[in-house]
Amino acid sequence: MPSPRTPIEASPARMQPLARLPVFLDLNGRRAVVAGDGEGAAWKAELLAAAGAEVHVFSASADLPGVTAHDRPVTGAALDGAALLVAEAGDEAEAARLYAMAKAAGVPCNIIDRPAFCDFTFGAIVNRSPVVIGISTDGAAPILGQAIRRRIETLLPPALAGWAAAAKGMRGALAQALPDRQARRAAWERFADLAMAARDALPDVKDLLLTLMEGNERGGGRVTLVGAGPGDAELLTLKAVRALQSADVILFDDLVSAEVLELARREAKRMMVGKRGGRESCAQGDINALMLRLARQGKHVVRLKSGDPMIFGRAGEEIAELEAAGIPVQVVPGITAALAAAARLGVSLTHRDAAQSVRFVTGHARDGSLPADLDWRGLADPATTLVVYMGGRTVRGLAARLLAEGLPGTTPARIITAVSRPEETVRALDLDGLAAADIPSGDPVLIAIGRVLEMGRAVAGNRLEAVA
Repeated sequence: MPSPRTPIEASPARMQPLARLPVFLDLNGRRAVVAGDGEGAAWKAELLAAAGAEVHVFSASADLPGVTAHDRPVTGAALDGAALLVAEAGDEAEAARLYAMAKAAGVPCNIIDRPAFCDFTFGAIVNRSPVVIGISTDGAAPILGQAIRRRIETLLPPALAGWAAAAKGMRGALAQALPDRQARRAAWERFADLAMAARDALPDVKDLLLTLMEGNERGGGRVTLVGAGPGDAELLTLKAVRALQSADVILFDDLVSAEVLELARREAKRMMVGKRGGRESCAQGDINALMLRLARQGKHVVRLKSGDPMIFGRAGEEIAELEAAGIPVQVVPGITAALAAAARLGVSLTHRDAAQSVRFVTGHARDGSLPADLDWRGLADPATTLVVYMGGRTVRGLAARLLAEGLPGTTPARIITAVSRPEETVRALDLDGLAAADIPSGDPVLIAIGRVLEMGRAVAGNRLEAVA
C-alpha cells in the first residue's frame, strides 16, 4: 500500500508582460489643460475635475461647471506648470503640433483617439472612491473594457466607498491596538470580508474596531471550506472568489482546476493535498492536522474542494476537528458535479413528468468496492433520478444490482467524464449497456440514470447536440 503523500507546495506565477503600467495620479489642486470642443474633451474635463484638478478648458464653446474656460486656442504658454494636456485634434498635422507643444513644455499628453500621440491613456473606470479601478485594453477593444467594468461593478457593493474611506481613519487606532503585524493583517482581512459583504452603510467605527479586536483575541486564524465547483472557473460563486482572494494558504485537491487557482490571491501559498480514489493521496488526518497548525499561526486557510464541500467531500470530519479545537470555520458552497452535468445535458433532474425525486450516491466504499448498505430498492425506483459519484470502477456491479431490483434495462444512462472542463465527454447508453461498460481511469466520472435523460440533449460521438 503506498505511503501517504506529503503536501506539495506550488509557487505563484511571475508577473506577465504589461501592455500599460497602471498608475494612479494625484491631481488634487494641480493644473490640468484640456483643448477641444467635442464630447470627448468635455468628458475628459469632467473626469479631471472629479479627480480634484484645476481644469482649464481652451474651447470656443466650453460651458462646463467647475472648470475655467478660455475662448481661444491653447498655446505653449498655457502649459506652464500644468500636470497634463488632453486635447482633440482635427487631423494628423494638428495632433503632431499639439503633441510637440506638450513635449516642449515637459507635460504628459493625450490626444484623444490618436494613440500615436499619447503618453498616457484613459481606461474604463469603476468608481467606489477612494477605491478606484482602472481597466485598459491598450486600445485594442474598448467595448471589452466596458464589459469588464460592468462585471466588476457587480462584484463591488455600493457601500464599499464608505468602508474604504473609514479605513483611513482607522489605520492609526488599529496599528496602536495591534502592534503585531500578523495580528494586524488578520484584522484587516476581517475588515475586508465585512466590507465586501456590506449591503448597508458603514456601522459605527467604534463598534467596528471592537469587532476586529474581538476576532484578534480568538487568535485570528480561521478556515474556510470552499467549493471549487466541477472545474470551470466561471461556475465559482462570488463568495468563493472573495475567499480565495483573502487566503494566506490554500489547501487544494487534485481535481481543482488551474483556472480556479488562478483566481486566488497571488501571495497566497498553495499546497496540493491530493485526495483521489485509488491513487496515492494525503491521509485525511494529515490534512486536518495541517489546517489546525496553519490556523493556529493566525493564517486564513482556504480548504479548496472540488464540487461542493458538503457532497462526498469529508467536510463533516474537517468541521468537527476544527470546531473541537476552537478554530472558526466557514463553508462556502460550490456547484456540485451533478448539477453541472444536468445543465450540460439540458435536463431537469426532477422533471415532473419523469421523476419525483433525485438521489446522489457514492459508488465507492472505504475499501474501493460498491457500497453494500445502499437503499437499492429506493435507487431502483423508476420515478427517481440517480446520480452516482466515484462509480467508475464499480459501474458494472451497480447496474447489475439495479437490474436485479427491477429497474428496466432500457432506462437511459449517461457516463460523463470531466464535466464542465474542456476535455469533457458524454456517453449515452441504457442500463443494460451500463452493466457491460468499461470506464477508463483518469478523469473524474459521474454516472446519471433515469427517465429524465430522454428529455435532454442528444449525444453523438461524445458530443452533445440540441434536441429539435
